[in-house]
Amino acid sequence: MPKPNDELYMKMALRLARRGMGKTSPNPMVGAVIVKNGKVIGQGYHERFGGPHAEINAIQDAKGDLNGATLYVTLEPCCHKGKKTPPCLDTLLEYKWKRVVVGTIDPNPKVNGRSIEILKQRGIETKVGVLQEECQRLNEVYFKYIQTGIPFVTLKFAQTLDGRIATAVGDSKWISSEPSLKWAHRLRSLHDAVLVGVGTVLEDDPQLTVRLVRGRNPTRVVADSRLKIPLNSRILKELENAPTIIAATSQADIEKKLALNVMGIEVVTVGEDSEGMVDLKDMLQKLGKRNISSVLVEGGAMTITSFIRQGLADKLIVIIAPKIMGEGVEAVGDLEILKASRALKLSFDKVYRKGDDLVIEASIR
Repeated sequence: MPKPNDELYMKMALRLARRGMGKTSPNPMVGAVIVKNGKVIGQGYHERFGGPHAEINAIQDAKGDLNGATLYVTLEPCCHKGKKTPPCLDTLLEYKWKRVVVGTIDPNPKVNGRSIEILKQRGIETKVGVLQEECQRLNEVYFKYIQTGIPFVTLKFAQTLDGRIATAVGDSKWISSEPSLKWAHRLRSLHDAVLVGVGTVLEDDPQLTVRLVRGRNPTRVVADSRLKIPLNSRILKELENAPTIIAATSQADIEKKLALNVMGIEVVTVGEDSEGMVDLKDMLQKLGKRNISSVLVEGGAMTITSFIRQGLADKLIVIIAPKIMGEGVEAVGDLEILKASRALKLSFDKVYRKGDDLVIEASIR
């Protein structure tokens, strides 16, 4: 018999998994393909949080007898009861699989290889690690969140070719092209939360909602140590569609906090850093406890710089417009790096075009 083309079917499962992007959090994206006698007889993916998992959808989609088939799944099946769904493993064990091929082990302590062992104990040939790197990269957000309780942080900003995000007097509309603006709204829809510092609210009065594309609104977060935010800010509106959380310190004005609470704004008290500003790590931990697994940081320069300086950013998405501004506001401020050899090292993951702009996605090493 010809050797099963495991990578081919795992690539199919990965493509399926990506369809759940922006819809499954805080769960991972997962795809599954069922193959029998060299033919795909079922496929499915985790479509939304609270819905059936990929394996169950693939089984329900399958045509014909599943006994003797091979299941390909990008992530180890769950063996514990979740908040919304029963364990997938129980359903899988109702069938006599020829093989189960898994992309990567689930780092969740409730799983973490247990399902693999149970499948093997039942005499099912089980293979782990097919396209493992791709399967792990697909769920980099989930992997970090489930292992640390801290959201995956992406810094996004648009700048000119000479590294300016605004003119010397603070004007930043619009540096990037219309396709890039739409892409920025798409990015918002893929994250659980979008975050800015209060300086950006005072300067730009943003809405931080998804408007130029179809998609869900993220939770809006403002780092505002002293609650300087004006009560008529646009970010404090449309709460039924886009909730807002403000992270403040214990030094914030109590009356202002009460006024925000009356408006339906959650004010989360976090620790202070050495400069009396919001302790970003404490803030991220508290967001994680609210099931926020991914945060898109949109500015401003001080906030972006603080995330980088404190080692709290995982990824950069930089939109570079074909413009030169000269004197202006830098995207990243002082990182206290005095030697070129100490520069922050990045790994370019993707480079592509959006309209006239160049977009670089890079991981921080």
